[in-house]
Amino acid sequence: MKKILIIGIGAGDPDYITVQAVKALNAVDVFFLMDKGRIKGKLRDVREEICRRHIAPDRRHRFVEAPSPPRNTQPADYRASVDELNAAKQAVFEAMIQGEMKDGETAGILVWGDPMLYDSTIRNIEAIIATGRHTIDFEVIPGITAVQALAARHRIPLNRIAEPVLLTTGRKLAEGFPDGIDSAAVLLDGEDTFRRFADQDMEIYWGAYLGTPDEILISGKLKDVAGEIHRRRTEARQKNGWIMDTYLIRRASDD
Repeated sequence: MKKILIIGIGAGDPDYITVQAVKALNAVDVFFLMDKGRIKGKLRDVREEICRRHIAPDRRHRFVEAPSPPRNTQPADYRASVDELNAAKQAVFEAMIQGEMKDGETAGILVWGDPMLYDSTIRNIEAIIATGRHTIDFEVIPGITAVQALAARHRIPLNRIAEPVLLTTGRKLAEGFPDGIDSAAVLLDGEDTFRRFADQDMEIYWGAYLGTPDEILISGKLKDVAGEIHRRRTEARQKNGWIMDTYLIRRASDD
């Protein structure tokens, strides 16, 4: 039997690691990493810092790294492109499980934020198990999400009293702000979709690179700060070659 720990490592700050995650890190024999290239080297650096900081010096472990499959950034069929990407990732993980793990060992997969939120690692491991080619057990360790970190850094509650919060993506928000919803936490927005609502009476709390030295926070009336967010986001992406950001957008309160 081989065991896999899917470990949520938080939104960026090594101190976001939970006690449960620390225990999990110290139970791992081999960590599986996907290399996303030199541009995203800072992401790898954070993972390595987390391991240096939280794994006991006498705990022996090793790292196995494989190239991350490329993603089609402008697909004609979004869902099909995601399925293709996950199939490619499953093949990479399965090769590492087959070739880099001994029976009885534990592998760790480090996931940004929490594995349950807009991440396919759980689905990919389930798909590998479903093939019947491997005897695997797995466990999921929760982490601090970007949404939690965003609310904490802006010092705000995520919801208004007695009101729901929609958790969605920029792609879905582009279809329109849903009726009956005052607040939406938005992830995976590569198109600055919030700008479509700048003519409405809304507020926004935006954050990029949360929990890292590059963190950027902007908040205010959407009509007043939409342009600044777009400019800062564009500059940061050009400088770093990538960006991870999220935001809470809500209708202005009558209070």
